[in-house]
Amino acid sequence: MDGGELVRSMKVVGSIQGWRAARTAWRGRREDARELPPRGPERARVPGPAAGAEPSPGGGTVRFARAELHVCVTVGGGVFWGWDGAEPLPSYALDGGPPEPDPRAALEPDTDGGWRVVSERVTVAVSRHGGVEVRTPGGVVLRRELPPRWWEPVAGGPARWAQRGEVPADARFFGLGGRASGPRLRSGTYRLWNTDPGGRFGPDDDPLYVTMPVQLVVSDAGTHLAFYDNTWDGRVVLREGEEGAGSGHDRPGTSELRMEGGPLRCWVVTGTPARVLHTWTALTGAPVAPPSWALGPQHARWGFGDEREVRRIVAGYRERDLPLSAVHLDIDHFEAHQVFTVDRERFPDLPGLAKELRADGVRLVSIVDPAVPAAPGNAVRASGRAEVPGGAFVRDARGQEVRGVVWPGECVYPDFTDPAVREWWGELYEERLAQGFSGVWHDMNEPVSFAPFGDPTLPRSARHRLEGRGGDHREAHNVYGLAMARAGFEGLRRLRPDDRPFLFSRSGWAGMQRYGGTWSGDVATGWPGLRASLSLVLGLGLCGVPYSGPDVGGFDGSPSPELYLRWFQLGAYLPLFRTHAAIDAGRREPWEFGARVLEHARAALVERERLRPYFVTLAQLARVTGAPYARPPWWGAPEDRALRACEDSFLLGDALLVAPVLEPGTDRRAVRLPRGRWYDTGTETAYEGPGQVLLDAPWSRIPVLARAGAVIPVRGPGGRPELEVWAPAPGTTGGGLVVPDPGDGWADGEIERYTSRWADDGVRVERVTDEGPVAPRWPVRVRGVR
Repeated sequence: MDGGELVRSMKVVGSIQGWRAARTAWRGRREDARELPPRGPERARVPGPAAGAEPSPGGGTVRFARAELHVCVTVGGGVFWGWDGAEPLPSYALDGGPPEPDPRAALEPDTDGGWRVVSERVTVAVSRHGGVEVRTPGGVVLRRELPPRWWEPVAGGPARWAQRGEVPADARFFGLGGRASGPRLRSGTYRLWNTDPGGRFGPDDDPLYVTMPVQLVVSDAGTHLAFYDNTWDGRVVLREGEEGAGSGHDRPGTSELRMEGGPLRCWVVTGTPARVLHTWTALTGAPVAPPSWALGPQHARWGFGDEREVRRIVAGYRERDLPLSAVHLDIDHFEAHQVFTVDRERFPDLPGLAKELRADGVRLVSIVDPAVPAAPGNAVRASGRAEVPGGAFVRDARGQEVRGVVWPGECVYPDFTDPAVREWWGELYEERLAQGFSGVWHDMNEPVSFAPFGDPTLPRSARHRLEGRGGDHREAHNVYGLAMARAGFEGLRRLRPDDRPFLFSRSGWAGMQRYGGTWSGDVATGWPGLRASLSLVLGLGLCGVPYSGPDVGGFDGSPSPELYLRWFQLGAYLPLFRTHAAIDAGRREPWEFGARVLEHARAALVERERLRPYFVTLAQLARVTGAPYARPPWWGAPEDRALRACEDSFLLGDALLVAPVLEPGTDRRAVRLPRGRWYDTGTETAYEGPGQVLLDAPWSRIPVLARAGAVIPVRGPGGRPELEVWAPAPGTTGGGLVVPDPGDGWADGEIERYTSRWADDGVRVERVTDEGPVAPRWPVRVRGVR
């Protein structure tokens, strides 16, 4: 939904709100000037020469003249280091405590006067001046961190710091949360400050709603993930390397992180992409699997209006035989835009509507905004003041509730960094459940306060509890959405303990996958916005957030029939498949674009439903392994440089390669294939990779290829489950993992392993068990056999 653009906010909610926003912005600026004066003179500091070291489990502490560094290699191969006493905890990213130190890792002197920690999977070398190298067991350097620098105010206060790192010349950067310009992050500056871009965004807009100091780096030397566990505002300056630069010498790639405060601590994980994501989500928490209905097609709009319009839309899907799993209600179903209310004139019987739709297989999902109206008589504000010791809302340095302006007018903001506030807020979701909603989507939780100038958020001097440590918005801002997601998820779980919550959030931070997923936010309607949609999903998946998707069709404006169809076809293969648009944008129902688009959109919907068991499998595997559903084409072959440069296609699990159409007027497109045999699922023609092929991409479909030997769970005739098996190449075998739907509760899905191979009677498929191979429990259909 739309955010901090003053012109749009005045247009939609009136000029009075606009003037309130201006007044609030000036008030916040004055508050910051009073509480956060200029830094004044600063002292620069570097570690200086090494002065000694002390071993400890998993590594040890190296002392320098002006700093100290603690290094620990953990069980599983993760590496942690922290400067000047920074420890893994407290952390909003970690799921519980850090992993145990590796008892086999040992600290020993290095040859240049420094030290090193040697373990089975990784070696960490600390130079005599404070540089840190992460090496493979064979001694190849994956990442080299130069000695850090601090700038400490003479009068006291948080120290700014900078950390510059080097990676191999051929390395490519990915991650940093949701970035519209990716998925590969080219040379440039990327800000770490969750931001509502205001109305719409495209590939050139940065930052966006979900920023994370998480880099995934892929090179010939190997893959690694680097995470700087610091929630403050910062910037990452990336420069890709160049091989053979300057008299034939390689120029390494560089990453410089500059933070405005907070601890200097880092985690590094090495290995294959699959191992890296598995270790990363073991550290930060397993992705929660959405209920299976949330893997189907969903429809949303800001501006449904009333019950009659919702029924009309649902009937439109049914009359045209279009699958639909959920309808989302935006802020217009609230009374005067106030969260946890219902406009009884337009929705006189919301529970009845929800029951009626659910009987037809359609769930209702509710938006939930964090801002609570400050007007006297608001029940939520009164409850927060009465039920939470000290009050539930963010305050300024003088103890007054901080106010901002959002859709309901002047608002106060719950302090989700307080456990008592999270518990109180979570109980409020009982009202949403009583209205018949089956899930929630969190919006405006960067958090947003409309502003005609400056950041559209709370004053940086606003005070937060930060789990009892205390601090201000400079530290709390980036984790506000994460903490809100935790409050909602834990509340829903308490209220309905037998149901797996469905929750996705516009803003978040590292570890948000523990509570649900996210979506693109207000992506601009246009071909660049379509391309940005894919970038966001792939980048977020590489940061450990596997469930996401865009506003299909774009948030603003009116897409052409061709653009809408191509966006729809892409969305059908992404984890969250949801159309959505602004209140003043064009329609997004498939039948609004003519008979031709309707026919092809129906085919995309039918294929999504046919693949529903595969999406259930991917969701359950993501929970266990951390692997995203949608993966860059280099996922299984990071050493393939051509695949590392490919940004217009993606793997859906291990079995499918999806090549969306991202440019207008296209009826054929080039597709870069990973190694092995691949089948065009439309024609069953086989192609051999690695290499590039030119495939038809008519309006009726986008190119989708299946890996030879793949075993894919699908819905067969009559909706019955079956296994779709693509014939292995001669002389090879194949297989796949299948997880039958465990339901929408908390049961763990049983992972079934299948193999495929050629036998005398054709392609044979078997299920692997502890007792040996047995026949599949589902019917088998073999494709790709000529």
